[in-house]
Amino acid sequence: MSRVRPNPARRETPADHSDSYVYLIRNSLYVNLTDRCTLACGFCPKHNGSMEVKGHELYLSTLPSHEEVIPLIGDPKRYSEVVFCGYGEPTLRLKTLLRVARWVKGRGGRTRLNTDGLGSLFHKRDIVPELAECIDALSISLNAQDESTYQQHCRPSLSGSYPAVKAFIARASELIPEVYVSAINGLEGVDIPACKALSEARGGIFRERQLDVVG
Repeated sequence: MSRVRPNPARRETPADHSDSYVYLIRNSLYVNLTDRCTLACGFCPKHNGSMEVKGHELYLSTLPSHEEVIPLIGDPKRYSEVVFCGYGEPTLRLKTLLRVARWVKGRGGRTRLNTDGLGSLFHKRDIVPELAECIDALSISLNAQDESTYQQHCRPSLSGSYPAVKAFIARASELIPEVYVSAINGLEGVDIPACKALSEARGGIFRERQLDVVG
């Protein structure tokens, strides 16, 4: 059985707290499917006491079904894109992700998935063809130019994670129109030009992110 990082420690929440299954940033609607992850990145705010992005609290007390998420989206054409992204890894909820994404595409919306690139490793099969049916763009977090730096900052729970990310970038670039690959400027030992070269060699479009800037 593949291992997954557990939810962040359960917290006392106000009586009027309600989970944010969707949240709006600029003109993009984000879908928050899970706060579980295959990584425990040292730079991730959720491991440093915060699960807020742009005023939205993303802590989940329950994981939403597609039946709960879809009515919250409404007309997806109202948004520039519908993005699957929270403080967890959306591909861990692959069935729900695909059901919602297919619904969005069927109603003329644009979809993007933010991912750590470990979905195929976790599910032990190539999931890219399934994603390609309903995802217009991928944003993949590479985070490092070599395995030792990746291990230092991302602390994966699955063996073989770093080569799996690189393979996922290459595979996704074959089937999905837009594949963006990112690394964070400001992390110790991360070589941004090397990350860019590695990404572009596998067909990805590189995007540099900045440390502690989220959303």
